[in-house]
Amino acid sequence: MKGLIAAIAGCLCCSLGTAAELLPPPANKEGVTYQKDIRPIFEKNCFKCHGPEKQKAKLRLDSHESASKNKFVTPGKSAESKLVLAVARVGKEEEHMPPKGKGEPLSKEQVALIRAWIDQGAK
Repeated sequence: MKGLIAAIAGCLCCSLGTAAELLPPPANKEGVTYQKDIRPIFEKNCFKCHGPEKQKAKLRLDSHESASKNKFVTPGKSAESKLVLAVARVGKEEEHMPPKGKGEPLSKEQVALIRAWIDQGAK
């Protein structure tokens, strides 16, 4: 019985994949910047809870400085960045952004652009 349970658990892990495998790939766009490409996404989708008036989870996304230098972004490593996992809705449901019922999820293209920005150094 233990062997059967282990085999089923192994199959489930393989079929679910790692977080990085579940993410859309980074966008091919070169020279992605916060001001030109990322701020408009954050402004439309995130500022209400992570902007100048409110910073849930102590995360502020309305300036380049605060968006790029926090515990949620790992410059050069988008697949490891908590921000990417949250907006891609990969991992724990309670960490998905925006939370269920609080707004539309970001599109795969928007997540891909955020990944490119982070992989390119979060400039």
